[in-house]
Amino acid sequence: MPAEPAPDIDVFLSGLLFFDLVFTGLDQPPSPGTEVWTGGMGSGPGGIANFAVALSRLGLRTSLAAAFGTDVYGRYCWDVLSRQEHIDLSRSRRFPEWHSPVTVSLAYAGDRAMITHGHPPPVPVAELAGCPPRSRATVAHIGLDTAEWVHTAHQAGSLVFADVGWDPSEAWSPALLEQLACCYAFLPNDVEAMRYTRTDTPEAALAKLADLVPVAVITRGAAGVLAVDGTTGETADVPALPVDVLDATGAGDVFGAGFVAATLTGWPLADRLRFAGLTASLSVQHFGGALAAPGWREIAEWHAVTRRPDYAFLDDVLPAETIAETSRRGPVTLGFGDDGWR
Repeated sequence: MPAEPAPDIDVFLSGLLFFDLVFTGLDQPPSPGTEVWTGGMGSGPGGIANFAVALSRLGLRTSLAAAFGTDVYGRYCWDVLSRQEHIDLSRSRRFPEWHSPVTVSLAYAGDRAMITHGHPPPVPVAELAGCPPRSRATVAHIGLDTAEWVHTAHQAGSLVFADVGWDPSEAWSPALLEQLACCYAFLPNDVEAMRYTRTDTPEAALAKLADLVPVAVITRGAAGVLAVDGTTGETADVPALPVDVLDATGAGDVFGAGFVAATLTGWPLADRLRFAGLTASLSVQHFGGALAAPGWREIAEWHAVTRRPDYAFLDDVLPAETIAETSRRGPVTLGFGDDGWR
């Protein structure tokens, strides 16, 4: 048992939140001067919400500090996260006259391309995070305004899991990696890792990152994931699970949430990567990022059908009885039914 009472929050997160609108069923992106009809559409909270929802659906007590607009998108996202997904928003704020950032994701060829419109929030992310609450883990999309509060979380004993978003300037400043000094784990994708480290292969990028952070993880989509844990001396190269991809939006964040949950469970590195990969592979079979994240029922159903020996570690955490759970997916149209967010 811990010498001190466990914190009330398992994971604290802060970052930029988006409203995501996802189109699937595309054979290719639209060309100038053409109109493309597609067979699938979904919507839901995105950005840092992908991480938050995935963590909450895995049973972790999750608190999020983010900016919300008071427009339809912002009110919808607030209600979904607080009422439906049971995420603590006590450190989040609503800002009148500030419209929520919106991302349109076009899913095709097993991947996605995104178009985003938005303005910086009225206050920096660091102000929303403030002095982070005590938590077992902290998740941050590191950037210029995250250094102070991430350092505070680290000093308080929280394991800091860092990720990065796409750099619209494409400068990929290596100075950003200086924040890894107070992080426990860093989970970029292969493109981000190679560009920030100025390397040509994921393996070379991993070697550089391993000198900067205790646990370095590089996701490679269908090629699987590479990782090294300097605290235990473990290395792993885990292949991705073969699945039919409907929408890869937010899959990296769902993977990260699975890795956080597996780390707090105490599994070896390879099993942590397998579990994170499983959560991501289940998510890409549905619309969107946040609301595509699986819960324990989906994980249990997958395990009962596949019974893969390399996932035998799930037997230690899955109960024998049926798990009562219904994960709501991203709606096609806002406002249908008794949504309760108006």
